[in-house]
Amino acid sequence: MTKSTATYWNALSPENRERWTPIKGMEGMAEELTFSIDQVTGEYTRLTRFLPGADTTAFDGKTHPYPEEVFIVSGRLYDKAFNVYLESGHYASRPPGELHGPFKTNIGCVVLEISFPNRIADNNVAQPITP
Repeated sequence: MTKSTATYWNALSPENRERWTPIKGMEGMAEELTFSIDQVTGEYTRLTRFLPGADTTAFDGKTHPYPEEVFIVSGRLYDKAFNVYLESGHYASRPPGELHGPFKTNIGCVVLEISFPNRIADNNVAQPITP
């Protein structure tokens, strides 16, 4: 099976506001909008929107055993694990097991995530490539 597909539409347009879903346990702090998902592998592409004032300190940082890519579309987000403010244009290709977060934002932030949960890390993890 392959990832789902869609024709062009504007995810950030006000008329598509109802497509965003609160993230369970983070209601009022963060929402998500899944663009594409492979129901067999679990691979997905989605936007995560951190609302102004969001602070995930109570959830601590997180890791997962699969790689993911993130791109900051808009806004500003503080990542405590890296002690860095991420702004529009920041990109990362996270290896399996990399700690990220907790996150804070005063103004809000939209993050594009491409995750590969079927690619669980093994002992032969690839080394990061420096741009």
